[in-house]
Amino acid sequence: MRMAEEIRAEMVANVWKVVASAGDSVSEGDTLVILESMKMEIPVVAETDGVVQQIAVNEGDVVQDGDLIAVIG
Repeated sequence: MRMAEEIRAEMVANVWKVVASAGDSVSEGDTLVILESMKMEIPVVAETDGVVQQIAVNEGDVVQDGDLIAVIG
């Protein structure tokens, strides 16, 4: 059994859209959440194949650098 993959924010941004839900199967490169910063949309993508165990943000949230966005198992 492999470790769960934590996806974390790389910048301060607003959560514009949550695309994936817990229980969704995802492939590497699939968009999980779209962040918005300085009028730019930044997709947050799965870094591995797996199942979304948790989406830790909601639309409208503000994330800080290092905040947990999602967990893929």
